[in-house]
Amino acid sequence: MTMPTWEEVEKVLDEIRPALRFDGGDVELVDIKEDGTVLVRMVGACSGCGMSVLTLKAGIERALKNKFPSIKEVKDVNMDIPMTFGF
Repeated sequence: MTMPTWEEVEKVLDEIRPALRFDGGDVELVDIKEDGTVLVRMVGACSGCGMSVLTLKAGIERALKNKFPSIKEVKDVNMDIPMTFGF
């Protein structure tokens, strides 16, 4: 199964962006891996938001998987960065 192109993934993300931007957030496409993983970066209000995992999985991942069955998972690259809260 072939992976979608960068432009095809961006087109789906463009359909989701208005809802993210309404709440002060956005999503950036980082990479499309051959193993079916799409890497994104949640930015703005979405970065670090407690609901960002739900947005990522129930919103972004579901939309991309529905359009492109070759996509297996969508990951936020920010989730790999340790969070510090100043204490």
